[in-house]
Amino acid sequence: MTKWSAVIVGFMLTVIVRAFFAPYEFVGLLIVGFIVGYMAHSGIIGGMWNAAVAGAFGTIVTAILFIILVTVGGSLTGILGGLTGFTVSGVTSLIEVVRQLIYYMIVMGITGAFGGALSGEKKDRR
Repeated sequence: MTKWSAVIVGFMLTVIVRAFFAPYEFVGLLIVGFIVGYMAHSGIIGGMWNAAVAGAFGTIVTAILFIILVTVGGSLTGILGGLTGFTVSGVTSLIEVVRQLIYYMIVMGITGAFGGALSGEKKDRR
């Protein structure tokens, strides 16, 4: 089951890692995945799932921001520059976006499983 509070925090941290700490992206994703898995308190499988969902959301948003940046940057030279930039970035980046999506989900999912294992499952004590 997805814990949306942990996923949203992980999503924001993923976008921050991608935007500001790109040279240290791998280590940042490991840390963010662990944090999400720990926050989920759902065990190994739950931690892995929540971290993978957060990584997928982060990848999608950074891809959208990249396309917007290319479009706006290209439109400074005129309307045709913006449309050309959008088309080129959309066609050539599709494979890269899918690769990043899988990469983020795997890296964050593995460390999310460790975080989930460390936190354990929440037990209902009634």
